[in-house]
Amino acid sequence: MNHQITHDPSFSMLRVDLQPGEILVTEAGAMAAKSDHVQMEAKLTVRPDAGLGTTVGALFAAVIRRFLGGESFFVTHYSTSQPGTVWVTPTMSGSIVHRRLEAGQTIMLSAGAYVASTGDLDVMVQYGGIRGILAKEGAFFLKVVGNGGDLWFNSFGGIEAIDVNGSYMVDNGHIVGWEGNLQFDIKSAGGGLMGMMASGEGLVCEFNGQGRVYIQTRNMGSIISWLLPMMPS
Repeated sequence: MNHQITHDPSFSMLRVDLQPGEILVTEAGAMAAKSDHVQMEAKLTVRPDAGLGTTVGALFAAVIRRFLGGESFFVTHYSTSQPGTVWVTPTMSGSIVHRRLEAGQTIMLSAGAYVASTGDLDVMVQYGGIRGILAKEGAFFLKVVGNGGDLWFNSFGGIEAIDVNGSYMVDNGHIVGWEGNLQFDIKSAGGGLMGMMASGEGLVCEFNGQGRVYIQTRNMGSIISWLLPMMPS
């Protein structure tokens, strides 16, 4: 699908050019502008031919996405009978990255990173357990499974893609996403308890395997900690 990412990396916007028969899916409320004839409709993440059981399951998944995964309750579908354009803006101030996902390819995203998608992609909630909580990514991630489609996701700040082959350590406040064939564990940054406290790094994520990790140039937790002392009581 023809698209352009503008104003990168600080205040990125996504422009998608729709053709008849194409459908763009975005988070609810992400639209900045669109061609007048482009139709928009709020939907659950469920296939059009889904039965009652699948639809009920999709409703439950939408609730999980909203309250535990940090995503909107519904998504918005855009379609058109003639060529048109949709402009999309994420919530965070930072980069937008495009990734084509072919059959069998999977990406795990931190809560709030999903922006939009097209084609045959399944977006579902993945329970991260205690590792996700310790990684400051929350108990739930978004798992995006490809079968030929386009995915756009964003960050707080710029995004750097790191190709991992073996072991790689990432500060838990800088993780945007990672390819599904990678595994991660939570550990100290080094130097034992005293080193962890003195360095200010705390716990980090150690990825193992072969694949790509996406990190962001800014840490939301650090910004909040910096701002809090300046806020009125």
